Formats: sequence, structure tokens, C-alpha cells
Amino acid sequence: MRLPGARGAALVDWTSGLTLGTVGDPPGGDQEAAAVEAAELARLAAEQHTFAPDPGGGTPDGDDPPVEDLIISNRDSYHLLRFMGTSFDSSVCLHLWLARADGNLALARIRLGEMAGRLVLG
Repeated sequence: MRLPGARGAALVDWTSGLTLGTVGDPPGGDQEAAAVEAAELARLAAEQHTFAPDPGGGTPDGDDPPVEDLIISNRDSYHLLRFMGTSFDSSVCLHLWLARADGNLALARIRLGEMAGRLVLG
């Protein structure tokens, strides 16, 4: 939450839509609805072959998530979904929302990746 423009973040299981942890204010005022909607977007991106890595694009790891990031922007905010690899099923993502006027999308993406790398999930 020390990122410029950060309004809140959540750790979401994108297969179930359950929130595993939150900080800050939820977008739209409802944390559960925000988690379900973020999970729907994450699931849609993860299940599409169009967004899958190229077969020759490096060494795949069984713990690698299907997509790295998903970025959504609107008039007043940015939403970043960072998919996380886990030892179980890689169905977890970090959802960060930033105020567009104050936020730095590039910095937020870098910091979110660093944070995801430090989290230990099963």
C-alpha cells in the first residue's frame, strides 16, 4: 500500500472467487463482489489459448501460472491482476487497484511482481 495511488489490494482464489486477504478500500465498496468479479476476469484470461505462452517460449514449470498479468484501465483507476504460481494449482492472483490520477502503472506492475515473488503459498 506504499505505492503512489494505491487504494487497495486483495489476494483472490480465481477458481472460486474467494478472497484470501485484503488491505485498503475495495473497488465499488464491496470486497466480496470485487473478488468474484476479479476472479471471473482472471478465469477468462487463464482459460483462453490465445493468451497462453508460445510452446517454444522458454522452459515451462508446473508451478507457473497460465498468465502473468492482466491490466484493466478505466477513466479513474487501474486494476492489476498478478497471477501467482503455487505448489498446488496456481489458482491465486493478487488484485491491486490504483487511482489513475496518482498511480504509476509501470511501478505498480514491478512492485506487484516483487511482492508476488516474496509470498509463499503452499
